[in-house]
Amino acid sequence: MADRINRDARQNPGSPYAGKFVGIVDGQVRVVAENLREAMERLRQIELDPARCCCIEASYDYDQVHEIWAAVP
Repeated sequence: MADRINRDARQNPGSPYAGKFVGIVDGQVRVVAENLREAMERLRQIELDPARCCCIEASYDYDQVHEIWAAVP
């Protein structure tokens, strides 16, 4: 579900998910929010068990590689 939403949002700027944070509970979209904090607050109201939830930033390129050279103290 998350992969499909992300792919749609990246390919279609008119998607209702484009540029939004999407909360998924038990395989169903339950939250669409402008920012992560709002999405997480609304998800917590819907489902208390975090193992049943997932939140993605639609339109984000999750395939992009980020290299970490050193930890910052």
